[in-house]
Amino acid sequence: MTTYRAALLASLSLPALCGLFAAGPAAAQVAAPASPSTVEEVVVTGSRVAARSRLETLAPVDVVSVNQITRGGTTELAQALAFALPSLNFTRPAVTDGTDTVRPATLRGLSPDETLVLINSKRAHAAALVNLNGSIGYGSGAVDLNTIPAAAINSVEVLRDGASAQYGSDAIAGVINLRLREARSGGSMSVTYGQYNTDVQTRPSPAAVPGVVLQPDKHRNDGGTTTITGWQGLPLGATGFLTVSGELKRQEHTTRAGPDPRQQYPLVNGAFDPRELTYDRYNNWYGDPKIDQYTAYANAGYDLDNGIHLYGWGSYQYRDAVSAANVRRAIQENAGSNIISVYPNGFLPKIEGKVTDASVAGGATGKLGGWDWDASVVYGRNEFHFNVIDSINASLGPSSPHSFDAGKLLYQQTVGNIGLTRTVQLSGYAVNLAAGVEARNENYQIKPGEPASYVNGGYFTQPGVLGGSGAQSFSGFSPENATDKSRTSESAYFEAESKLTEAFDLDGAVRYEHYSDFGDVLTGKLGGRYDFSPNFALRASLSNGFRAPSLQQSFITTTSTNFVGGLPIQTVLLPPGDPRARLIGASPLKPEKSNNISGGGVFRAGSFSLTVDAYYIKIKDRIVLSDILQQPNVIALFNAGGVTGIGGVRFFTNGVDSETKGVEAVASYKWRPDWDYGGFDLSASLSHNETTLTRVQSTPILSALTPPPVFLPHYRTATLTDGQPKWKGSFVADWNYGPFGATAKATYYGKLLQPSNNSVAAGDYVLGPKTLIDLEGRMQLSHGLQLAVGVDNVLDTYPNTPPYVLNGVTISSNGVGAFPEYSPFGFQGRFLYARATLSW
Repeated sequence: MTTYRAALLASLSLPALCGLFAAGPAAAQVAAPASPSTVEEVVVTGSRVAARSRLETLAPVDVVSVNQITRGGTTELAQALAFALPSLNFTRPAVTDGTDTVRPATLRGLSPDETLVLINSKRAHAAALVNLNGSIGYGSGAVDLNTIPAAAINSVEVLRDGASAQYGSDAIAGVINLRLREARSGGSMSVTYGQYNTDVQTRPSPAAVPGVVLQPDKHRNDGGTTTITGWQGLPLGATGFLTVSGELKRQEHTTRAGPDPRQQYPLVNGAFDPRELTYDRYNNWYGDPKIDQYTAYANAGYDLDNGIHLYGWGSYQYRDAVSAANVRRAIQENAGSNIISVYPNGFLPKIEGKVTDASVAGGATGKLGGWDWDASVVYGRNEFHFNVIDSINASLGPSSPHSFDAGKLLYQQTVGNIGLTRTVQLSGYAVNLAAGVEARNENYQIKPGEPASYVNGGYFTQPGVLGGSGAQSFSGFSPENATDKSRTSESAYFEAESKLTEAFDLDGAVRYEHYSDFGDVLTGKLGGRYDFSPNFALRASLSNGFRAPSLQQSFITTTSTNFVGGLPIQTVLLPPGDPRARLIGASPLKPEKSNNISGGGVFRAGSFSLTVDAYYIKIKDRIVLSDILQQPNVIALFNAGGVTGIGGVRFFTNGVDSETKGVEAVASYKWRPDWDYGGFDLSASLSHNETTLTRVQSTPILSALTPPPVFLPHYRTATLTDGQPKWKGSFVADWNYGPFGATAKATYYGKLLQPSNNSVAAGDYVLGPKTLIDLEGRMQLSHGLQLAVGVDNVLDTYPNTPPYVLNGVTISSNGVGAFPEYSPFGFQGRFLYARATLSW
């Protein structure tokens, strides 16, 4: 670290932190103390000082137990957390290339990569994939929560507050901390099988061919999913532990596509082909992918004789997921997408995503000179390998391969840190101090696919119609796209917390971080809590934060080539620092910067507790992906700069400022009625969230054009402001009576907007509010065996279907996208399951 950086860090103290916020906004938040007669969950997220209970924290922290995660039909961690948490959403888009395989979760309606994910309080690595298709989280790359099996987890803590000063980049919306299971004995194994049993009611559609009868309503039993998961605790020495866990999962694909009403075959002598009447118009996949997945986890701790505790964990997951693109019809030979001699009935291209995720961590804790210290190194790696199957590169003619290696994405991260904590007496006050340093190295690579996956071979499928370049559905990465970029960051932080009176708790944190690609960031946080009584407290926090642009956003590049008039024309995604992108005003990305205010209160009476927290998040320079710019005056800028052959371009930019505000309430009650039939654990949550955009700005060069191109079209901005439900609520009742147990859940999703892809608001349609009901019953048998049966989405609830035409705007011309991708609970219908668990 340079001298000036060291001097800056040395000058920072709690008074300096208060000065840091002198020009900033103020804040408020809520919490309450725990009754001494009740044991509360101890949380470690949000503070590096003494552990507090969930109701004693200075900012709202949700604690999700492993029982809450596993009591349901889903075996996906991200989906289980979406059911359990008031502000977390997990959509299930389809026909979105790699996003079908790695689906992102969002917190407080913000981008998936604006939430920091920790494993055992250490930064987790992100997925290599960037979401480039029309889904929630468009343009983001985040941690894949589904790489961690439920069997490996003890609990999940979610800090709903800005925390960049404490943890660094990404913690704008909050922090998700996955705490791994620690056991030196015992274990369990569970087998779950489930299947959708649903009546799919798609929209009515007119057939384009006379005589074709469409039957949009269809019963389906599909998506059969088998999950085998388990864990085992093993002793290490007298006090150490090794907990190993694993999961095997096989999931069949689902389809919720409606019947395809379009003409499929070319006319024969001016008449419709007779095969139109026998064609299977349900041959699309539109739903969950087919998945084969296995995961292994190990978590260990060991005490040395000198008081040093060693810890570490390792993980490995392999996921093979197959999802489909849109069907290519036989008639599309005229569009260069098919060759009838190869696929006389058309074809359904599929994208196979092979994801390999691995991590290894090692560290130690101990005491030195009155300080508790913690030192660790964590390495994580995520690789996404694209294969395209059941496809064709039409530009290569009939000899084209039908399967392609389309290349791969790779992201690696190494984090080393040293942290110190101690309690000191200052002017009669006990002050808990925490300080530390952290260094991080990141690497991002794009590796090209085989030539057949991206080239244009010049074959004409019809006179004057050149075959489309690359593999249909996903053109592979070319050597021009090959990337290998790295960066480093170093940071130092300081945190101080003290009870200034028996009732008043004050906490301050400051962090300085230096990145090799864009420079320095300074963030701070101030939080306070006042306990008016053992039953009521108020809490508040004020912070500024940041999110560093990911290497994926800074350096991803893709190319799609078509020939127009015999000349190669490219549609490219350019890195913002590329010299070609600079011709239209693009510049290297800056960090997003935020101001966070939150405040609320906690009330507790006996077995009842209630927390209510309001928040305000202002983000400057949000990173967004532009629309494809292909207007003639944009292309003219490239030509004037000596760059030819580009027919369309998009790039990442700091083009948006936003304001997000909301309120969240969480209540729980342990009800033990005066009867002989057991008791109930009841919980409820409600969240309201609104986002507005205060700035949407193109580059100065593009803004000066006449007419200026639409940089972010309506459907992109509307996704940011209205694409997620503004209201979400849940109610959960757990009943236990001897060997019997049951869980009932009701989850409410408020209305949201599915923007029209036609870039005009007239085509937007509203998804009305929906409530999903889930039920599960359990019975404990002898010898540690438990049986459970359940139904997710008992009432077979679907989001309302979009019309074909709305306000004169065509929403869809085919039956594939029968349900809206922005539905916060998907569109799969009723799911039946059974589970057997053996514990020892």
